[in-house]
Amino acid sequence: MSGFLGTILDGLTALALAVGLPIGAGGPPPLAHGYVEGEYLRIAAPSAGMLESLSVTRGTQVAAGAPLFAIDRATATAERDRLTAALAQARAQRADLATGKRAQEVAVLAAQKARAEAALRYSTAELTRQRELVAHKVSSPDKLDQARAAYDRDRGQLAEAEAQLAVAALPARPEQLRAADEAVTQAEAALVQAERRLADLAPVAPAAALVDDTLYNPGEWVPAGSPVVSLLPPERVKLVLFMPETAIAGVAPGGTLSVRCDGCPPGLSARVTRIASQAEYTPPVIYSVGSREKLVFRVEAVPDRPLNPGLPVDVWPVNAQAAGTTP
Repeated sequence: MSGFLGTILDGLTALALAVGLPIGAGGPPPLAHGYVEGEYLRIAAPSAGMLESLSVTRGTQVAAGAPLFAIDRATATAERDRLTAALAQARAQRADLATGKRAQEVAVLAAQKARAEAALRYSTAELTRQRELVAHKVSSPDKLDQARAAYDRDRGQLAEAEAQLAVAALPARPEQLRAADEAVTQAEAALVQAERRLADLAPVAPAAALVDDTLYNPGEWVPAGSPVVSLLPPERVKLVLFMPETAIAGVAPGGTLSVRCDGCPPGLSARVTRIASQAEYTPPVIYSVGSREKLVFRVEAVPDRPLNPGLPVDVWPVNAQAAGTTP
């Protein structure tokens, strides 16, 4: 008979462990009660538009960088292409200002210089001849003055042609080059902004996460800033506990608590990450069994395994579990 009763007790113990009941009447009550809370990432687009595509479904896992959805990008794509062309234009204008005149234009100026040199050689020879003729009383002084004037004219034309040829090889003025550089910088910034706007219309997952919900279907109009996909990364799941003020002195950030919840495997633990600096009365959701302290502190802890948000939990000190008084 004793063997039969032992078998029954073992079965009841296993059942109690499975459903999360305390074992033994002498076991201490939970240190605190609470629930699992998720900090959701609600992904939205900054601009309104029709939902073009939805790349995820509820309840699936997505990797970091995976596409989530896309808002209609026809207008944003056209604007990006326009700004790309504007940047190419600004860069071409800047390069043109730095190269001087074209080779054909330089050839025209070189020909003008050669013509001026030929004219100067002729006027120089004519001036020399008229000087000799006037010295021998063969020519009049008026013709000498005409030869001298022609020589001065041709020499000035040659100087002008040489100056024009030298200027043709020079780039634009420094002020023009600076203005062109600023135009290129402005066009580059506008293109970066357009590409960013285009990327914002097709966001990707910021981290590996569970797709908790999708709020719009393809073809629907999405207002600006309205979330389309709700994600829950595993590292953003935490426990929210309401600990009596009589027990708060024994808990500190970084400490470990033993966790029990309905249907959860044994051996769960959580690391305390935050303790509220002020007490509150009556937690917003009551998860306690029987009476509890009215004055409680909100405590947050990170579980060592994924848990479903909304699940009620109880916690004990780790040493209580080590003593075998909790499952």
